[in-house]
Amino acid sequence: MKRLMKYLSDYKKESVLAPLFKLLEAFFELLVPLVVANIIDRGIPDEDMGYIGKMGLCLLVLAVVGLVSSITAQFFAAKAAVGFSTKLRQALFDHIQGLNFTNIDKVGTSTMITRMTSDINQVQSGVNMVLRLFLRSPIIVFGAMIMAFLIDVKCALIFVVAIPLLAVVVFGIMMWTMPLYKKVQAGLDKVLGITRENLTGVRVIRAFHKEAEEEEKFRAATGALADSQIFVGKISAVMNPVTYVIVNGAIIALIYTGALQVDVGNLSKGEVVAVISYMSQILVELVKLANLIITITKALACADRVAGVFEIQNEDAWAASAAAPGAGKPSEASGALLEAGKQAGVRNAASKGVSVPFLQFAHVSLTYAGAGAETLHDMNFTVNRGETVGVIGGTGSGKSSLVNLIPGFYPVTEGAVLLEGQDIRDMSEEALRNRIGVVPQKAVLFKGTIRSNLQWGKPDATEEEMWQAVETAQAREVVEGKDGGLDAKVAQNGKNFSGGQRQRLTIARALVRRPEILILDDSASALDYATDAKLREALKSAAGGTTTFIVSQRASSIRHADKIIVLDDGEIAGIGTHDELLKDCGVYQEIYYSQYSDERPKAEKAQKGGR
Repeated sequence: MKRLMKYLSDYKKESVLAPLFKLLEAFFELLVPLVVANIIDRGIPDEDMGYIGKMGLCLLVLAVVGLVSSITAQFFAAKAAVGFSTKLRQALFDHIQGLNFTNIDKVGTSTMITRMTSDINQVQSGVNMVLRLFLRSPIIVFGAMIMAFLIDVKCALIFVVAIPLLAVVVFGIMMWTMPLYKKVQAGLDKVLGITRENLTGVRVIRAFHKEAEEEEKFRAATGALADSQIFVGKISAVMNPVTYVIVNGAIIALIYTGALQVDVGNLSKGEVVAVISYMSQILVELVKLANLIITITKALACADRVAGVFEIQNEDAWAASAAAPGAGKPSEASGALLEAGKQAGVRNAASKGVSVPFLQFAHVSLTYAGAGAETLHDMNFTVNRGETVGVIGGTGSGKSSLVNLIPGFYPVTEGAVLLEGQDIRDMSEEALRNRIGVVPQKAVLFKGTIRSNLQWGKPDATEEEMWQAVETAQAREVVEGKDGGLDAKVAQNGKNFSGGQRQRLTIARALVRRPEILILDDSASALDYATDAKLREALKSAAGGTTTFIVSQRASSIRHADKIIVLDDGEIAGIGTHDELLKDCGVYQEIYYSQYSDERPKAEKAQKGGR
């Protein structure tokens, strides 16, 4: 919790005033039994209605002042707690937005959502309750005990026994339940994960008629969550009855002791009533304190989970990458290129006569966090500026993993990715990704307008630039077919567009920024062959000096590329042009002829027919 307190720094005034007004309320509340004792001991025996009226007015003043103090304290506490949670939630969101793919995969989407919503709400409640009650309740408890000592020492000794017993119960249950509340929140993560999976995959579930199985799976998860909540709830519920038993036992002892003291004349009836009132105040405050402890226990458990997300840093992943065996140790040739690039200046290396490839994979390998084997092994090739590079291979061969290394979405575990002679790990994320346009496999549009989505690529893009990008992406008919054109509404996740329309608009979004490197990760899979061909032709004519990576399952999409990289089970099976690979690369031949069987050589057809 201490790690999160910096987000309360802007509310120091409220954090001080809220407890102070609660202390003021507590002070006036401690005076009430004394006033009642005076009414019983002086006003009633003497039948002095004036005195009783004056003391009654005093009680009314104490009540009004206490109420005003309480409301003021509530206001400041609420303002501080809500402001704190707002800043904390924003900071957590910003931090998550800055995490790389490795860390996001490690934590999981569902648990991040839980920590940003449910966990922060629990922390907010904890801060609110602490500011309101954490000082008030102890002051009432110890203040009532002190007042009891001032009235009668023998009666007050009962307080000395009762209060430590109550403290043992309250703090013992708190220590017991704190780890259990962490388990409850973990169970909530699991339920949220299943819910999210079912909602995103609802079509698949219905297509395979798996509603009953998924319902059973959800029932099991919610049942486990309910069981854990009931168990920890039972433990927490023990607190109130146990505290009532201890306090009521103490009241019985007070009545007995007070009666003996009154009988011998050491105490008045009013003083006995005052002592019992103080014990009742202690009972009420300890019940509040018990509930406060439960809330604080939940808040601390949730605060620890939130702080755990802040502890995840991208630097750890990059450091681990750099510390891995062979990491950042490219071949001698690539090392020489790197050094030459650094000496000549990264952006101006070519102009200074240093022969540095635009992009180089220097013996790069990739192993995902927690994976047992390498996903990519010994990727070693160079790409010149302005080239179109096709990446093809079977399912799971590592195509997307390869192109995801270029913008640094995942850190390499061996070797280095060099951009104009500089290791991308030595570049800032902003500087690197401002030079790259990425169109991911899943076309994602954000709620707003077509214009606002295109401006993700370039916030200050002009109307002409946007229409040019739309034209190149073969999306003009999509935009013109919608009411409002560029200002047409886009629903959440682009649900009011078809798959092909979403893909074309995401390509346009990447083209608006005119990137030096354009990555199309199987981003035309929903397009028909004619539109795909027009798109490739438009990209070729409009790209200029842009280096384009096209990841595709279709041989037709990459056959005209300047260079084709063929992947097979995480390794390079071949690099070359279409004609070269068709002669020498068996993997490429298998892929190509599976799609164009009519072009299969006659001898091979005859051999296949003979079988």
